[in-house]
Amino acid sequence: MTSVPRRLGRSPVYAQNMVATSHPLATTAGIEALRAGGNAIDAAIAAAITLTVVEPTGNGVGGDTFAQIWTGDRLYGLNASGRSPKAWTPERFANLPQMPQRGWDSVTVPGAVSAWVALSDRWGQLPFSHLFKEAIRHAEEGFAIAPQVAYWWRFYSPETAPTAGEWQRNPELAQSLRQIAESHGEAFYRGDLARQTIAAAQAAGGGQTLADWAEHQVEWVEPLSVSYSGAEVWALPPNSQGLITLIALELLKRWQGPEAASESGTNQHRLLEVVRAALDLGYRKLGDLDWMSLTPAELLHPRRLDRLAAMLSPKVAATYAPQSTPTGGTVYLCTADAQGRMVSLIQSNYQGFGARVEVPGTGLTFNNRGACFVLTPGHPNQVGPQKRPFHTLTPGFLTRNGQALAAFGVMGGPLQAQAQVQLLHRLLDRGENVQAAIEAPRWEAQTNGTVRIEPGFPSATYASLTRRGHRLDRLSDLRLGGGQIIWRQPQGYVAASDPRKDGQASGF
Repeated sequence: MTSVPRRLGRSPVYAQNMVATSHPLATTAGIEALRAGGNAIDAAIAAAITLTVVEPTGNGVGGDTFAQIWTGDRLYGLNASGRSPKAWTPERFANLPQMPQRGWDSVTVPGAVSAWVALSDRWGQLPFSHLFKEAIRHAEEGFAIAPQVAYWWRFYSPETAPTAGEWQRNPELAQSLRQIAESHGEAFYRGDLARQTIAAAQAAGGGQTLADWAEHQVEWVEPLSVSYSGAEVWALPPNSQGLITLIALELLKRWQGPEAASESGTNQHRLLEVVRAALDLGYRKLGDLDWMSLTPAELLHPRRLDRLAAMLSPKVAATYAPQSTPTGGTVYLCTADAQGRMVSLIQSNYQGFGARVEVPGTGLTFNNRGACFVLTPGHPNQVGPQKRPFHTLTPGFLTRNGQALAAFGVMGGPLQAQAQVQLLHRLLDRGENVQAAIEAPRWEAQTNGTVRIEPGFPSATYASLTRRGHRLDRLSDLRLGGGQIIWRQPQGYVAASDPRKDGQASGF
């Protein structure tokens, strides 16, 4: 077997308290919260708030948040994605070829602020306002732009992009964060910031109202799980795409082969085919849970998965009808403390800077998650009033024998579920260490049949996949996604942060 080339990578980090995020300053904010007497939940909130300042290409105050929280004895799920405005009837968009990608007609009610409040109220140990300390300081005093942030800023908005190392301040955002901190989130949903936001939206023809903002609530949900390779893999229910990860893993269990623990073309084809089948099913059937024709249990029913697995060929890539595929810009973080609490949290504006709308004097950016709706009549993800769009965000979690094992996640729109499957295969089937697994080359299946694939696989693998009918788009560097993981040890934790981002794992 050809050896797999490996570049010199990072080392895993070992500690009893841990924070891993996509930006070093956010990691430092989480560590500061832990050292100030906070727990893993406080650390996650402080890091998430700081990321809205230092990584604006991936998230913002006007974005959405999903999280899984292990409190020491059980796992909780939080869906803090927002609903569409009441004015968003199908008729509003009837004459368009697709949902608007930018502007106020792409902005759903933001959920991130409500997530911070809900998590702090339920489990936080520090005052809510303390969690904004580092974010406000960086926004007011400034910070140096990190290399990957500079790269993605150029990608999304080349006309405004700073260079790596350039000093960046956002005093208007600092003031907005201060209002949110002092009002315990009320300013954002029912106070001055809400009124300024809705005034800007309505002046531009948007359908948002103060009632849409004021009525927003988070939803505590029961995570879903499947057993895989000696562990329980947990994901949040729809409107998250987490069910795609679980479907793919169930298909993978039904298609074990002699080369299951290798990077051969045979094995990568096997992984690709289960992921592509799960994506096809998910994009056809997933949306807001209240509008889905099939329940998660029905989508995971053994007979359905048996039939789907039987259709997969070990020699030929399946063909699927092209579908509308979401993209995205996202941040993922995880935290853990010495008392055994762990958090897996993901936050996003969706496409880079989101809707690219302006609320003068606030420094706020808003999501364009409405772009994820479809216009197809009868589709579970068809646009409609007070409806959550299908969401790419999916924080992952592992347990074993009823105890927490790992918090993990990978950013990157439709890549997220795909990368989770590849990561879990390396961790659970192949026993790779967390840093090696998260740095390893990966691929991303596109719904048009193309497979974007990173360098680093054996040369024979690319040829093998091509012979099976996979149309490869061979990338020149490692650029697919970026993630973090914290793995529980007999004592303390080991963590890893993906070098595809500016991130850092740190602990004490």
